[in-house]
Amino acid sequence: MKSERVGESKPALRRDLGLLDAVGVGLGAIVGAGIFVVTGVAAGVAGPAFLVGLLIAGIAATANALSSAQLAAEYPQSGGTYEYGYRLLRPWAGFAAGWMFLVSKISAAATVGLGLGAYLEGILPELQPRVVAVVAIVAFTLLNYFGIRRSSLANLVIVTISIGSLVLFAFASAPAFDAANLRPFAPQGLRGILESAAILFFAYTGYARIATLGEEVREPRKTIPRAVVITIVSAIVIYSLVALVAVGTAGAAGLASTSAPLLAAAAESGHAWLLPALSIGGLAAMLGVILSQILGLSRMVFAMARRGDLPRSLAHIHAKHDVPDRAILIVGAIAAIVAATGTLRGVATAASFAILIYYGITNLAALRLPARAKLYPDLVPMAGLALCVVLAASLALRTILIGSAILAIGMLFRMVAGRRRDLT
Repeated sequence: MKSERVGESKPALRRDLGLLDAVGVGLGAIVGAGIFVVTGVAAGVAGPAFLVGLLIAGIAATANALSSAQLAAEYPQSGGTYEYGYRLLRPWAGFAAGWMFLVSKISAAATVGLGLGAYLEGILPELQPRVVAVVAIVAFTLLNYFGIRRSSLANLVIVTISIGSLVLFAFASAPAFDAANLRPFAPQGLRGILESAAILFFAYTGYARIATLGEEVREPRKTIPRAVVITIVSAIVIYSLVALVAVGTAGAAGLASTSAPLLAAAAESGHAWLLPALSIGGLAAMLGVILSQILGLSRMVFAMARRGDLPRSLAHIHAKHDVPDRAILIVGAIAAIVAATGTLRGVATAASFAILIYYGITNLAALRLPARAKLYPDLVPMAGLALCVVLAASLALRTILIGSAILAIGMLFRMVAGRRRDLT
């Protein structure tokens, strides 16, 4: 795929991806930090009732995914909600979506990096997880810088390994399930359940990757919605099965005490071989997610810089490697700093708030679609928007204030950053 150069017309991308490819991309982006890492964070805020939060997050993700699908079917091009906000709402809404996407996915890359270090520690315990996280982010930043891209086949291999390890974990650990670990079920009440749902919503958001590939999907109006539904349903089933077995095996406190909650559960299964097998699955999933996050982030920075919403110097393309080199480097540097200095719960909750704002704007854009372009009734984006608001409000006040401050900083930057044209 040839990168777009500043000042040149946008090239047409080849539509090479079929339904299986699109589902593989979606699952490859979803199965990673969510089930392998954030499960422990959610168990810490809700106890065993995070299982209910997981289902609520799945319902919210489904509504948001359908909104994304019909937008991508109508506007099958790169940019996601950043583009939809500009086209259907207001330029400031598009900017807000792009800005919060960057916040969410940088946090996500750091979260996955920390989880990667924790699972690698299960194989090589002498390694420091935080160091491993930074090294992994730097390595994949360099891979992106030199123009290396994964093929659809490689992505499907990664998905097969990661999902295979999860299914293996669920069936191997099921005999160690103890219903006593589910009591007390909801020690933090409804508030804890909703906060866990907000955190776990972040675990489902990889489906957006399908929408952002709209330019490369065959028959996008039919393929994208089908791929999104298959991806979300598969993720809900896999997540629910694995989470139930994990909390029933290790208990909520056991999951919450580590950055590698599934390894904690596997350790209670009585099968020594399960730990390295699960570690390999976790490593495969998170390596793929880190690479794709940096790829997506750098392209969002490039798109926003090209439009003038970020410094235009970041829209530079490397003469030899034909990649947005400056965007890649700045994204990698920030993600590495977050991984080196942030806590797992801190970056996960920051990512959750930011992505809920992003999808709130997605649903607003879906409501503004012309009637001829709507694939689903307005009840779908209305439900998605309402759930985004409820879940965002359920997060800790400190997280809401920090997230709101980050959004305000972005909007202030946009207002004072010396624009040449009126975007309001």
